[in-house]
Amino acid sequence: MRANNLVRIPVNNSRALQKMAHLLERADIRLNGKRPWDMRIHSDAVPRKVLALGNLGLGESYMQGEWDVDRLDEFMYRILRARLDRHAGGLVMLLHNLRARLLNLQTLRRAWHVGEAHYDLGNEFYQAMLDPRMTYTCGYWQHADNLADAQLAKLDMVCRKLDLQPGMKLLDIGCGWGSFMAYAAEHYGVECEGVTISREQAAWAKQRYSHLPLRFKLQDYRDCEGQFDRIVSIGMFEHVGRKNYPAFMQVAQRCLKDDGLMLLHTIGKNEAHTPPDPWIDKYIFPNGDLPAMSQISDAAEERLVLEDLHNFGADYDTTLMAWYKNFVAAWPRFRSQLDQKFFRMWEYYLLTCAGAFRARNIQVWQLVYSRHGMLGGYRRPL
Repeated sequence: MRANNLVRIPVNNSRALQKMAHLLERADIRLNGKRPWDMRIHSDAVPRKVLALGNLGLGESYMQGEWDVDRLDEFMYRILRARLDRHAGGLVMLLHNLRARLLNLQTLRRAWHVGEAHYDLGNEFYQAMLDPRMTYTCGYWQHADNLADAQLAKLDMVCRKLDLQPGMKLLDIGCGWGSFMAYAAEHYGVECEGVTISREQAAWAKQRYSHLPLRFKLQDYRDCEGQFDRIVSIGMFEHVGRKNYPAFMQVAQRCLKDDGLMLLHTIGKNEAHTPPDPWIDKYIFPNGDLPAMSQISDAAEERLVLEDLHNFGADYDTTLMAWYKNFVAAWPRFRSQLDQKFFRMWEYYLLTCAGAFRARNIQVWQLVYSRHGMLGGYRRPL
């Protein structure tokens, strides 16, 4: 599937090239080497773009076919494990950081952008890439050897952590295509209300699960009302933004019954001061912002009590590689609708994210909260 017919452009021995080669050596990556993670450059412009723009320049030049590597996931794993991302970007990263710190990029008006740009790409496309239940979050692979089983294991683990009982009312904030709601209703007898900002997701879920006691609403999380025995949010908090973490926790506090539980499942970053990735922000998840644990904790303080914390971020590596395998297998069906640049963009997204989780640069957390602290304590189910 790679663009092997690209014209090979000799790369001159520029200062930018020498600097990039020196940096890559720290990660055991060679320019135009023969190992699977070695970088092959086809354009003189690549070193300047990478040094000036960081991952934005790296990703954009990959989309344009200006460089290649046999194992993009291994390439990015080595880049991040050696912390080379801290040595490029300069002024661009500084401005990107200031923008994220000073502006609220996830206001009520802007919050719908990611639904239109990413999640409304097309249900057929996501059906081809995801598991049969359309679960677009990290699977749980401890006892699974395929994507479908890993996602079922994750859904059931969430149900058990929430101690779901028949007749309970559950709110799913960021319900996606309804995979968790349907599983909880089918296997644990609960009634569910879900909210999403994707029209495609809401329409698909309403049709598929019309036989179950599920309600799907096209609305922002800030407009949630009512009282629920349980609240769950799986893979949505990444779109909330640092300016709005307290507002999210206020919604949870308002909608959760006094004896209720909430499970928050989110990708997280290791350091609070780092900005969103500029390439991901521009091409994949507009206005996304991964939280640090300290930011989640500060937002929940005086509102909710943390009962349990579970990190299984390494499992997202396996999940992303499974999605990539499905994406490549299905690509011939979409080639006439989506061009080669889209293929390379999606390839860069899936494989570099897999490398980031492999490097433990980013995490997956599940946090269980109560309103006032569970009397006698919380016991995570085995």
